Amino acid sequence: MAVLLSARLAALAAFLVVAVSGQSPVAISSAVASSAIASSAAASSAAASSVAISSVAVSSAAAASSAASSAAVSSAASSAAASSAVSSAAATSVVSSAAAASSSGDVGEVSGVSYTVQDTYTIYGIPAPTDPASVATSPTAGGEPPYWTGLGTEVGWQTLSISSYAFTSYPIASSTPVPPVFPALSPLYPPAVDNAGPQIIPDFSAAWDAAFARAQAFVSTLTLEQKVNVSTGIGWEKGLCVGNIGQVGDWPGLCLEDSPLGIRYTDFNTVFPAGISTAATWNRTAIRIRGQQMGEEFRGKGAHVQLGPMMNMGRVAQGGRNWEGFGTDAFLSGEAAYETTLGIQSAGVQACAKHYIDYEQEYKRTQESSNVDDRTNHEIYLKPFLRAVMAGTASVMCSYNMINDTYACENDRTLNQLLKSELGFRGYIMSDWGGQMSTLSAMAGLDMSMPGDITLGSGNSYWGPNLTAFVENSTIPLSRVDDMATRILTSYYLLGQDENYPNVSFNAFNPYDTEHNLNVDVQADHYQIVREIGAQGAVLLKNTNNALPLNAPRSLLVVGSDAGNNPMGPNGCTDRGCDEGVLGIGWGSGSANFPYLISPYDVLQEQARIDGTSISNWYLDWNTDGVAAIANLSDVALVFVNSDSGEGYITVDGNLGDRNNLSLWHNADNLINAVASQNPNTIVIAHSVGPSIIEPWVENPNVTAIVWAGVPGQEAGNSIVDVLYGAYNPSGRLPYTIAKRAEDYGVFLVLGGEGDTLLSIPYDEGLFYDYRRFDQYNITPRYEFGFGLSYTTFEYSSLALGIVPQYDPTSWDLEAAWAEGAPTPQGEGSSTALWLHRPFLSVEFDLENTGALAGTEIPQVYVHFPAGSGEPPSLLKGFDTVYLEPGELQSVYITISRYELSIWNVEAQGWQKPSGTFTLSVGASSRDFRLNGAIPI
Repeated sequence: MAVLLSARLAALAAFLVVAVSGQSPVAISSAVASSAIASSAAASSAAASSVAISSVAVSSAAAASSAASSAAVSSAASSAAASSAVSSAAATSVVSSAAAASSSGDVGEVSGVSYTVQDTYTIYGIPAPTDPASVATSPTAGGEPPYWTGLGTEVGWQTLSISSYAFTSYPIASSTPVPPVFPALSPLYPPAVDNAGPQIIPDFSAAWDAAFARAQAFVSTLTLEQKVNVSTGIGWEKGLCVGNIGQVGDWPGLCLEDSPLGIRYTDFNTVFPAGISTAATWNRTAIRIRGQQMGEEFRGKGAHVQLGPMMNMGRVAQGGRNWEGFGTDAFLSGEAAYETTLGIQSAGVQACAKHYIDYEQEYKRTQESSNVDDRTNHEIYLKPFLRAVMAGTASVMCSYNMINDTYACENDRTLNQLLKSELGFRGYIMSDWGGQMSTLSAMAGLDMSMPGDITLGSGNSYWGPNLTAFVENSTIPLSRVDDMATRILTSYYLLGQDENYPNVSFNAFNPYDTEHNLNVDVQADHYQIVREIGAQGAVLLKNTNNALPLNAPRSLLVVGSDAGNNPMGPNGCTDRGCDEGVLGIGWGSGSANFPYLISPYDVLQEQARIDGTSISNWYLDWNTDGVAAIANLSDVALVFVNSDSGEGYITVDGNLGDRNNLSLWHNADNLINAVASQNPNTIVIAHSVGPSIIEPWVENPNVTAIVWAGVPGQEAGNSIVDVLYGAYNPSGRLPYTIAKRAEDYGVFLVLGGEGDTLLSIPYDEGLFYDYRRFDQYNITPRYEFGFGLSYTTFEYSSLALGIVPQYDPTSWDLEAAWAEGAPTPQGEGSSTALWLHRPFLSVEFDLENTGALAGTEIPQVYVHFPAGSGEPPSLLKGFDTVYLEPGELQSVYITISRYELSIWNVEAQGWQKPSGTFTLSVGASSRDFRLNGAIPI
């Protein structure tokens, strides 16, 4: 959730669809949008006008205009391969029926929103070219919208046509529980966490069924207006939380609150480590505990919905919000999303998986189309959401961007066909704040409008009275509004929020409101997991001659402003929108208010007192001559540097959310080199939101150690000192690749254009970004995905692979067909079918600590798919977190599901085992394999 760009394209913000009582539905636009359409029409020929009719159909949503939702399941196979294609025939019939019932030039008003009826209902600009389908390769004939000569600009977005729609709610996915693999559980009581990966696949269908029955009974008592109110937020800053659903009858409504790392805009709360640092632990137990404790704090404050976890995939290394998510690998991100969701909801708080989907840069996030092929979406970007659905997530938030020319919050393909049908999602979909684009988004699958108004604070809404009018006008069936309200109430009952749930005890928008800000302390002992994750997520990249851990050095110089405190205090900048002092988290709506922020220097001074170390500091990042003059006076020099980013509504040091480059901030390269030129034991600590280019100094022999400390939250100082002095033996592993050159990533921000330009962002790299690209094209990274050192050493041996015995006769036919290479059948919840995700392949090996110190190893399993399958050379498919005393040997057991051994068949719309030989490797990173074997399938 975030404040939209103030200069947002007028046509995007104002394109409103309403219904006129007693007349056919009409398209509504602001004066700006109307004039744009009119000028476009004036410049186009009759032929152009005729093709404009077909441009209004949403990708595959118009496959059957009278039953868009119910037809989605059966048409999935044919529509998915070209999800951005326009169904001209369907669109023509839809638009013609609407146009025939309207009269040119009629003017009216519904709920205070003026509109002008056009002869035809078009969208901004002209239809997109078809070669390729979503990228303009030359300026448009009419010059609208402006063309940028970079990768290309979109020339229009596809939206639902005006017509009468039927709706049939999706059938309920069900499976026969077969304990202990599929125990019937409730999200309130999830299975225990297993660091090697879940051996128990929970079946929450019975809990969903019970909640659904209660919700359906309640919704049946409501009027149409009340049902609409369940789905429509009350407006920006109109309630106590960042998002609010008002009371309806005896139901108290909902409080929705940021963020993915802690409850935002409150006090006496914990700021947990960011998602990227949490993922760097590769520790499912720590991830689960973090989720549970965040949920406890949201519940303690009275918030019903935590707007997290965030699962963007770090496609672009400079992406501003990458730090909120779990890295660049779909498996790691999916496991982190799964455990976080289970943790949050075990506390009785609704999780909200976001941002759905293909939202990977801040620049023009509301004016870009992410053009992604179906296989890439399934195997990379959809996967974390699939895992969140399997964890029982109550809600999903759709994103600001377009996917294949259709906005995410009115995209039938992604919302109805993929999420609700293929994944069998039974909760509700909310818009990101201001991400809704039309009233008819209801037919594309949107269930809740947040915060309820069209633009933040506008006071009008696509829903509310307009949705009521659409139902009364028979444009949107009542059954769809029933479904929306029922989904929202189902999630409420699923988490038991009708029983003894605390009242909201804060005012997110007014800290001086003494009536509602009750200063409820929800912190408990949560600082402990913050400190532990901060240490576990710190990645030791270099350690020459055992420079670390430190052992009571006689003298210590601490260099860099990142070692100290923000002179304005930890919350001195709105939404953490500055980079002063130690970097605990990035900026934007993914932040929270620090109760305190411990700096490294605070803790280092305490350690120095204990050890009798003489300690001094230098915070002047740009005075390199000054620090060089004193650097050789200390036995050890610790240089603290950082790199920050955040959400695009805040600009920090010229960075509009996304990072301008991959350099470390505050003159870091020069600062490090200045110190290292004089001190032969220079140790670098980087608090960073993501990868940075460190080539200017990484091979300097005087730089003896590097610790990549991430964004660790409020205990930053304690966490890093635990690692530096050996109180914790580092076990963090990189959740992304650190390259030698920015160019090596091969995927970059798409920039340029004017204020109203619609950018095209082609995901032409497909599956091959981050380590998958480096492996595919044999590019040597500086530090590979999964890399991390320890203060001890480990040895791998005795690899054994096998098939896990199974005793579920209900799925034998499906399993046999999969083994023969047949795609999985289509159907409700087909991609989350329990048989597809149960343990199938066992990977067993021995792990021994051969060093002198106790420590934790992160063994990783990479599968190598058969040649010709189109997969990258190596894909992470399993990992464990194993603590060993010196000399201790332990057998490690990891399982892999059929799903993880499948590729997406676009034509069949199913998961398929490719033919050929599978092999796998077990090792310490994506390029450090210790054991290899052939998979017996």
